[in-house]
Amino acid sequence: MIKDTHTKELLEPLCNDSINAPDSGIKLTRRTFVQMLGSGLLITVTQGVSFGQRGRSDGQLSVAARLHLNPDGTITVMTGKVEEGQGSRAELAQAAAEELRVSVDRIRMIMSDTALVPDDGITAGSRTTPINVPAVRRGAATARELLTKLASEKWKVDGGDLDVRNGIITHKATRKTVTYADLAKSKDVAEVFKQTIPSDVVVTPVSQWKTLGTSVPRQNNRDIVTAKHRYPSDVLRPNMLYGKILRPVSYGATLESIDLSKAEAMKDVIVVRDGQFVGCAAPSTFLAAKALEAVAKTASWKTVVHPSSKEIFTHLKKNARTGERSRPRTSGSVEKAFADASKILSETYEVAYVQHTPMEPRAATAEWNDGKLTVWTGVDGPQRVQGDLARTFQLPNERVRVIVPDMGGGFGGKHTGEAAEEAARLAKAVGRPVAVHWTRAEEFTWAYFRPAAVIECRGGLNNKGSLIAWDFTNINAGGAAIDTPYNIANKSILSAGSDSPLRQGAYRCLAATANNFARESFMDELAAAAGADPLAFRLAHLENQRIRTVLEAAAKHFDWPSRRKKVTSELGVGLACGTEKNSVVAACVEVSIDRGRGEIKVNQVCEAFECGPIINPANLLSQVQGCITMGLGPALREEMQFEDGKILNAGFSGYKVPRFEDVPKIEVHFINKTDIPSAGGGETPIIAIAPAIANAVFAATGIRVRSMPMQSALFRQL
Repeated sequence: MIKDTHTKELLEPLCNDSINAPDSGIKLTRRTFVQMLGSGLLITVTQGVSFGQRGRSDGQLSVAARLHLNPDGTITVMTGKVEEGQGSRAELAQAAAEELRVSVDRIRMIMSDTALVPDDGITAGSRTTPINVPAVRRGAATARELLTKLASEKWKVDGGDLDVRNGIITHKATRKTVTYADLAKSKDVAEVFKQTIPSDVVVTPVSQWKTLGTSVPRQNNRDIVTAKHRYPSDVLRPNMLYGKILRPVSYGATLESIDLSKAEAMKDVIVVRDGQFVGCAAPSTFLAAKALEAVAKTASWKTVVHPSSKEIFTHLKKNARTGERSRPRTSGSVEKAFADASKILSETYEVAYVQHTPMEPRAATAEWNDGKLTVWTGVDGPQRVQGDLARTFQLPNERVRVIVPDMGGGFGGKHTGEAAEEAARLAKAVGRPVAVHWTRAEEFTWAYFRPAAVIECRGGLNNKGSLIAWDFTNINAGGAAIDTPYNIANKSILSAGSDSPLRQGAYRCLAATANNFARESFMDELAAAAGADPLAFRLAHLENQRIRTVLEAAAKHFDWPSRRKKVTSELGVGLACGTEKNSVVAACVEVSIDRGRGEIKVNQVCEAFECGPIINPANLLSQVQGCITMGLGPALREEMQFEDGKILNAGFSGYKVPRFEDVPKIEVHFINKTDIPSAGGGETPIIAIAPAIANAVFAATGIRVRSMPMQSALFRQL
């Protein structure tokens, strides 16, 4: 029996339906949930420590907020991070297992439920590996030390005489043992686990890793491939309705009038209007869509003038914020260096708006009970969305609960909770749970985009072919990886804002994709102007040893010198390198050119990558391969087309993401650098693909393609 009423309230939304378990690898009923957590945590809760204790991953949490011992010998680890396909569920479980000295199958993960887990920040920016893996390790190491201390006090022996293996604490001399499962039954554990996790607790060095550094699979892999796993769009609640939302006819349009009567007259349909918000709820998606169609026919809109994709780069440059452009970051004497240069190059690069295209569009199910809101949704910042919902509905944070089941991708595109708010609005109005599932067209149109960019590059060479002056301005995309890694004495670098006609936001590796495309393409142009091999030119200006290492590794495995000699008018090779998120990457590619059709075919990608000590080799390989494949899309064909405030290609028939036939031979080589902290691997590998392709296209055709996507740009020039 659950005597603690607070705990019972927290369990209720999970236990009414087992598909709502935070860890879909476990069929979670009230009984199994309590068994998984054990009695100790319930004692902790009654003593005033909330399941949802908030804090940062820098030693501000208690041990109890991070993990719990279970009577069956398993350990429950709690994290605010979201599993969206990047493998954090496996790596965080590995982190705990390593420090607790248990096998990873003893770890149970509870993730991204604001009522149960600490606030570990948004799942973005490749921060899980460098920030949250260490946080979990510190929590687990602290727990191990506290448990060892309890055993030493019980036996009245020195803690140094104890050994911990497989969840068993052993006194070396007497061979006395006590297990984690035994200690889980002690009230002493609940008391000591109230202690704060110190920031300086000693964790296991890389040289002694047993679980970290190995290819541990994600715990719910089988559920995913057998369709047992339930994504946010699969959540069901008793008595649930399905909602559809009225969207404006174009960007910036405002609703002037509407007639709801026909939809309101439809059986089982509920229509909700609150100012500009109009939605329909019904027992099926089909019926809700029919009701919305009836409503939409009566709507009158006031539209605004909106630029088209054909004029977007002119628009961005014209509307660049002059205040920002007047304050570049400089070093040396830039203009003097240009005046002294023997040769000056100046070129402009363009990058189109693109969408994230996750497998699962935005989805949310909302439910109100006694003035409390619970939302199951696919977002990568559950606490952030919790705060947004609390402000929208004027509720205290603790009366809003956001649960994120392992979701179907994000790539930086799910930082916001639009579907969650829409579902909550409808659910509050109709008094029943409501699910809102965005269509693919809605995802293409109303989710935010990766920013378009105009990037202006100017470089000066001396009479020896050395790069002595650098001027780089990014308009609109942002400043990620904008600093050149090359050794240039005189440089000016600026990220300038502009008036973006489309809603824009984060994307895999942010603006680094655009900045690296322009910089690495321009470096090839400078190499050609200097009469130098692209590889030799880069190495001559690189002091960053980490980048040099991956660049040399990629070139060696690709056999750059001999492959470059085999270039023809239909076959080209190119390379590029870069750094971001404290990791480094280099790629060599081979492309074929069909001049008659103006098509680029990427035959091979050879990429070298280094992100410090490798935590999970198989997972990292998947991440790098995913980055390479995803990077092909914006490089070759992906771009949003729009006119009069409307998206013209809001579907996969008109928006060409990479297909299986587009995937080249992919060769990945890792540099396992163990003398620095681990960095994330889910973003940086994408940044070298586009410029390497552009440089390979030039090698074959003699045409510089300075615009992404390249396919249409090359077609216009052939």
